Amino acid sequence: MADLSDFSNLDPAGFAALVKNASDAQLNELLGGEQRTRILDEIFGRMPGLFRPDRAGNTEAVIHWIITGAPDGGSDTYELVIANGTCVLSEKPANEPKLAVTVGPADFLKVVSGNGNPVMMFMTGKLKAKGDLALAANIANLFNIPKA
Repeated sequence: MADLSDFSNLDPAGFAALVKNASDAQLNELLGGEQRTRILDEIFGRMPGLFRPDRAGNTEAVIHWIITGAPDGGSDTYELVIANGTCVLSEKPANEPKLAVTVGPADFLKVVSGNGNPVMMFMTGKLKAKGDLALAANIANLFNIPKA
């Protein structure tokens, strides 16, 4: 497997291809190690740039992404605030979410790389959504997600 831990120089399609060719065990290992915070920060740091305001309409939402599988057995929470046609990553989750999405490391990487279907993951219990389920079903449409 190519080294996913240094994808900061990869274009979105290159990242998507790496995730597509990796096993779940490799993806879980990657986000279960010392590179986890750097990788998650890089992914979430790119999300505002991938946001599609033309598809968001008048959507106003606070979304908490809860990624399980941290090395200490816990999880990491990232907050995206969508308002006035923009998407902003908060440094620390501070707002009550309209939607909270909980997902494991491998499935998270699949969703953000366009290699996983979030609706199917929800239906099979791999992705849990609490709050606005209509927003959850539409969330992938709000971002320009790469395809491998």
